[in-house]
Amino acid sequence: MLFNPRDPSVPDFHPRDLSRRKFIQVGLSGLIGAIAWKHACFSAVAGSAKPRPLAEHCIVMFMNGGPSQLDTFDPKPNSVNGGTFKAIKTNVPDLQFAETLPLLAEQAHHLTVIRSMVTQEGNHERARYLLHTGYAPTGVVKHPTLGSLISHYLGNESFELPHCININSPGYNSGFLNAAHDPFVVNNPMKPIDDIDYPAQMDAHRFQQRLQMLQNLEKDFLLDRAGRSAEAHQAVYNKANKLINSVRKKAFELHEEPIALREAYGMNQFGQGCLMARRLVEQGVKFIEVSLDGWDTHSDNFSRVGNLMNVIDPAFATLIDDLSERELLDKTLVVWLGEFGRTPKINKDEGRDHFPNGWSMVLAGGGVRGGQAIGATDKDGTKVLGNSISVQDMLASLCFALGIDHNLENHSRAGRPIRVVNEGNVIQPLFV
Repeated sequence: MLFNPRDPSVPDFHPRDLSRRKFIQVGLSGLIGAIAWKHACFSAVAGSAKPRPLAEHCIVMFMNGGPSQLDTFDPKPNSVNGGTFKAIKTNVPDLQFAETLPLLAEQAHHLTVIRSMVTQEGNHERARYLLHTGYAPTGVVKHPTLGSLISHYLGNESFELPHCININSPGYNSGFLNAAHDPFVVNNPMKPIDDIDYPAQMDAHRFQQRLQMLQNLEKDFLLDRAGRSAEAHQAVYNKANKLINSVRKKAFELHEEPIALREAYGMNQFGQGCLMARRLVEQGVKFIEVSLDGWDTHSDNFSRVGNLMNVIDPAFATLIDDLSERELLDKTLVVWLGEFGRTPKINKDEGRDHFPNGWSMVLAGGGVRGGQAIGATDKDGTKVLGNSISVQDMLASLCFALGIDHNLENHSRAGRPIRVVNEGNVIQPLFV
């Protein structure tokens, strides 16, 4: 079941009173009223007298290449397409995962698995762009990603850390939004972050003098050369200036964590990236994406997926447990997905090919009701039973959880109005 935002009988779950412009106009008293009203609306959706908290942060775990749904969250043990992995019980009755997920099976009460995702894109690059922006690539307009939109709508410009951070992969820039919302990239969370401390023989006073000299030199040059490149250039220096002087940058220093916890996440780039994401959420960062490559399993699928899930299962399960113990899970939306799924049919090379017509993603925290599967595929995994869920529906739902009106419009560099999410509907069972 989906909420249609254009149905006049459906309440507006995304009050525009929380935009930056309205914040300035209505002041603190208006903000308090808007927050109370928004929580009341969410409570009505949830069917509960007690308001459920909306997400304030989002962690996306993105599986580059497209993970196999049959070998993870939608097993088909009685089908010829099922492959070598058995299905196991979770701590939620009638909800099974593949045996590659024993630790997450114990966290299933926190998870919602969507098993009926369908897209029209089976090409890696086009599908990645769609999953990150909600739009198919056109070559004319460069759309902002979900992370950049979250930074734009929820971020505080005075905050010392970037509000959009990508770990293990550079990702996309902020498109037609201001370059200040481009992601800050951590290439390897297991290594120190480059250039976030003053170099030798440099202190804050000398650094500010040099920065002011640079700004003076560039002032006239930039006046005649307005555009994204100049904007991005300035954004890099502004971010660096705030970051280098902030005590919050300790969020990147994983050695401060107990070794036992680091090992629970996994001593690899993905596991340590998930731990860094939790530390960044604690400091107030709004969006973090942690990626893991290797999912394009056209050959040797089962061996490769087994190895990948040895990385995913402990990292994902520990992240959920860690956020829950620190009372951060209710306000942190956690998402696991790739650009599409893999074919149910096993090819001649013991692999699975691209499959956009019925794949799975997982959500937890941030007001999402856990312990359920939404949608289903048939006994062989070849088609969705009942209604499918689109990328736009998924993104509209993430926006709802984060309190962002997905019907809002931003303007491209050419002045064209473009909605945050085009034609998406909120997935009702996520919140009811």
